[in-house]
Amino acid sequence: MTDFAQADETADMAALLERQRRAFLTEGAPDAAQRRDRLSRLRAATLAWRRDLARAVSADFGHRSRHETDILELVPVIQAIDYLHRNLRRFMRPERRHVALVHRSGRAWIEYQPKGVVGVMAPWNYPVSLTLVPLATALAAGNRAMLKPSELTPRTSALIAGMIANTFAPDEVAVVRGGPETGAAFSRLPFDHLLFTGSTAVGRKVMQAAGENLVPLTLELGGKSPAIIARGHVSRRTMDSLVFGKLANGGQTCVAPDYALVHEDDLDRFVAEYGAAVARFYPDGPASPDYTSIIGAAHHARLTGLLADARARGAQVVEVGPRPETAAARPHTLAPALVLGPPEDCALMREEIFGPILPVQTYATIDAAIARVNARPRPLALYYFGDRDADCERLLQRTTSGNVGINNTLMHVAQDDLPFGGIGPSGMGAYHGIEGFRAMSHAKGIFAQGRWNLPRLLRAPFGRLADLAVRAVLR
Repeated sequence: MTDFAQADETADMAALLERQRRAFLTEGAPDAAQRRDRLSRLRAATLAWRRDLARAVSADFGHRSRHETDILELVPVIQAIDYLHRNLRRFMRPERRHVALVHRSGRAWIEYQPKGVVGVMAPWNYPVSLTLVPLATALAAGNRAMLKPSELTPRTSALIAGMIANTFAPDEVAVVRGGPETGAAFSRLPFDHLLFTGSTAVGRKVMQAAGENLVPLTLELGGKSPAIIARGHVSRRTMDSLVFGKLANGGQTCVAPDYALVHEDDLDRFVAEYGAAVARFYPDGPASPDYTSIIGAAHHARLTGLLADARARGAQVVEVGPRPETAAARPHTLAPALVLGPPEDCALMREEIFGPILPVQTYATIDAAIARVNARPRPLALYYFGDRDADCERLLQRTTSGNVGINNTLMHVAQDDLPFGGIGPSGMGAYHGIEGFRAMSHAKGIFAQGRWNLPRLLRAPFGRLADLAVRAVLR
């Protein structure tokens, strides 16, 4: 794109933002009925366009099962909309706050008002849910919204743009499409709030750009989320959950287990049980109709490069599950693999993997496993498989992560009443639950003075009464 074209596009986005802001200021904060109407329209549109969305996602990836799109994308969108619709009046209700003794004749409360116009920058790995769930949250909080879906899923992005244009007026919700330059310009717009989901590296750039206008942010990033398997807990149940979390969407999930810590006594059984679970899930291996392709050639090459680097550094790569010859016919498909004993300095252990590769390291004690986790930046998710015993509690108390799953993977994201978000390099803020509603609202504190105003007795000129009052508080 030329500089002139980019300037025109930036001006168009700025004009769209100004149009939404004027509409917000003219019409004021929507009431509960208006918000529910917008949520209902979004719900109806999502269901009406469901099949088309699934086909578009599959085409963008090269292959993704319709069932996987339904389960991992469309179900979370509908559940989130229903949750927000059901709890909206409770979320909007003013919240009374404590008043100090000397102000007791007055009242203090908080009212949650919409911020105005929210920008949403969505990633490619779950292009439907990670666009529409933040949108639903913004609408529930009473905002207008501008969406920037990923250029790596062009068919899905085009379909979402059409769906939104068919459902909302441009001054309610609008979609902006384009490549990295468009995304960079979008992140510099003076939104009233900006939500970005993507990599930590891009998140840093978005935060810097948003800082030019002091735009408040929600950053949903990623990192290396560990799965810790307690000694003696390598079982079918554990492996089924681990394989589900690791291989759903071809491993292209921000909260997928990024590496496993297995007790040194259980390594051989872990390898065998993991392979058996992969075979149960995908009996035709990478050719299975339920196995998702890698998003494109560049990401496929990056993943094969990670495997090559690990091999060169002495790690053992174990290909797991069936290997039919027909798998080669599907483009950009990478078979599941375990990488045993990767050194800490190899790329596989430094970078977020985002693919069907699981590095495995062993540990001797729970303290050693905790030290491994704490030696890395704080992850978006942490998983533990084992009893709710002292080791489990020690892990929970001595590690910090976005959220935790105990004897499950990914399921914490499906809990609508839990906040979802990272900490530090894995993110900032949350957008599920009441926390998401509040993140996209302004908590306006209000104090109404009562008939009796005791603090007025403490105004100048000061005298004995002021001395008595100060002494009563500062004793």
